[in-house]
Amino acid sequence: MTTVGYGDDHVEVGGRFPEPGDKAPPFFLTGREMNDISLEDFAGQRKVLSIVPSIDTGTCATSTRKFNEQASTLENTVVLVISADLPFAAGRFCGAEGLDNVLMLSTFRHHAEFAQAWGVDIQSGRPRGLCARAVIVLDEHNQVLHSELVDQIKNEPDYEAALSVL
Repeated sequence: MTTVGYGDDHVEVGGRFPEPGDKAPPFFLTGREMNDISLEDFAGQRKVLSIVPSIDTGTCATSTRKFNEQASTLENTVVLVISADLPFAAGRFCGAEGLDNVLMLSTFRHHAEFAQAWGVDIQSGRPRGLCARAVIVLDEHNQVLHSELVDQIKNEPDYEAALSVL
């Protein structure tokens, strides 16, 4: 089992985290209209998955803003921000921030399947039940080009490394 930092503590993260060269596991998540969204809905597009614990934290909000800014320059690429937040809350955040280049998706209906399949399932400590912070970049055929499980939940991901593979 993997661990990541949570302040001065470490929390256990379950599942198998994808590595470059892997085929991405399928997923179902919940979209803004409370509809199920699958990985296959983005067939033929490159994908940046920014997985965050909750948009209600400073680091998650900052990384979402930064990916939103970068997304407008990426051809044939969708940026998916995935969190435990309800679609209503995520929609309010994006509306208030003027973020329209990222798609917010929620794990609330499919947390166990998604978090385990993608290796981001926080299984211990106070954030248990949330996803660990991670960035995974997929090509048009859902092959992993880049993956980073951020070693400290409060830290931002390496944006440059993630986007340089596109």
